[in-house]
Amino acid sequence: MVRVSNLADALDFYCDKLGLLEVRRYESEQGRFTLVFLAAVADAEAGDRDSSPLIELTYNWDAETYGGGRNFGHLAFEVDDIHARCAQLMGKGVTINRPPRDGRMAFVRSPDGISIELLQRGSALAPAEPWASMPNTGVW
Repeated sequence: MVRVSNLADALDFYCDKLGLLEVRRYESEQGRFTLVFLAAVADAEAGDRDSSPLIELTYNWDAETYGGGRNFGHLAFEVDDIHARCAQLMGKGVTINRPPRDGRMAFVRSPDGISIELLQRGSALAPAEPWASMPNTGVW
């Protein structure tokens, strides 16, 4: 579960930019929160969407500031081509905090500051520009 401060920004990041699918949503007027469950496309398409591994986004309707203790370390996803995925994310305005210089691993951050680790599926790709010479940006 990841707490988010702006549901629209979070869905833009996790769905439109990272490519996850919304598979279920629950809203509680009494509890004043919305839960949105997301799955990786391959997991959701492999069978029953409700049995896929899920990320739960929790949006509390009342304003609240979340410090590091209210969320956690990071999420990690395998990707088929880490260079192409990072280029795609950059094209959508996402900062690559830790570029895939090694062809194996990169980090980005969600709008709520959650670190997202991207891992190359299978063997590492050969180092390539612009990644090989790109410095880290911010924290990850």
